[in-house]
Amino acid sequence: MQVGIDSFAAAHDDSSISISPAERLQQLIEQIEIADQLGLDIFGIGEHHRREFLDSAPTVILAAAAARTQRIRLTSAVTVLSAADPVRLFQEFATLDLISKGRVEMVVGRGSFIEAFPLFGLSLEDYDSLFEEKIDLLLKIRDNECITWSGKYRPNLNGQGVYPRPLQNPLPVWIGVGGTPESFVRAGILGLPLMVAIIGGKTHQFRPLIDLYREAGKQAGHSPDKLKVGIHSLGYVADKTQDAIDDFFPGYAHTMTEIGKERGWPKMTRESFDIQNSSNGALVIGDPHEVVEKIIRHSKALGGISRFSFMMNPGSLPHEKLIQSTKLISTQVAPALREQLSGGNETI
Repeated sequence: MQVGIDSFAAAHDDSSISISPAERLQQLIEQIEIADQLGLDIFGIGEHHRREFLDSAPTVILAAAAARTQRIRLTSAVTVLSAADPVRLFQEFATLDLISKGRVEMVVGRGSFIEAFPLFGLSLEDYDSLFEEKIDLLLKIRDNECITWSGKYRPNLNGQGVYPRPLQNPLPVWIGVGGTPESFVRAGILGLPLMVAIIGGKTHQFRPLIDLYREAGKQAGHSPDKLKVGIHSLGYVADKTQDAIDDFFPGYAHTMTEIGKERGWPKMTRESFDIQNSSNGALVIGDPHEVVEKIIRHSKALGGISRFSFMMNPGSLPHEKLIQSTKLISTQVAPALREQLSGGNETI
């Protein structure tokens, strides 16, 4: 059972907590250091190419964190593989794995934002085929030092070696997905662990998609222990549930309303927020006890999960609030989950 935190290195626009990008990144590294010291399992950095976020070069942030931590596993959340060169990407993560002494993972996906495609000269018409080709190449590089390969979107490889090789063999690769059935099936066929972004609605509604993943993996001959499922959810922990809600809601409402203008979503209201933070809703916001109970309910509803990662950025929270929540997740939520699930009857 692994519990973690994901960050998009949100750049704060709220004048009351506005800080420079340099200071924000320093604070993020401090947060990862504290999570490491307190025994949290994993910390992930996203990838975006927008004004609101400072994570366009996640491997750089992860390398800084790797040099200042000892135990915590470090991952992307997610790497936009469709817009990357798999050769260069593998080299970056292999180097990062060496710096961290074998603590690195990749979560690769197509990305829910689309800015990377025009930025790197790619067509959205190739959204799916880009990913399909590039995951094929990435896995071949992972499994073979020298590669012979041909494809549509990058030059052929004719036996060249890809270096350095990572400390871990194989380097862990997860597939990050949203709500597209084909993505779940593809991850199952490949036999790769699955990281599901559940940022709205009711968590149990993802069960049919996760069942698709598990069935596709079974049909492809992969053992159940390879077909791990993790959940990335919007969440935040405070000493008291009402404090958590009061801290999180204003920034969350602003962020979701602004994104909604691009995607055709309605304005985020307190009523909608409360529904999504109810017992079966996707938001995981409350005191440690309430959050633990909700994660356990989610695990049961989804047939057992192997990882749960909190995403706190949409709340536009000041640094001291993020640190306090990190401490509560590390010292109260994660240990309670381990204790309650230690009987072996359930995976989380």
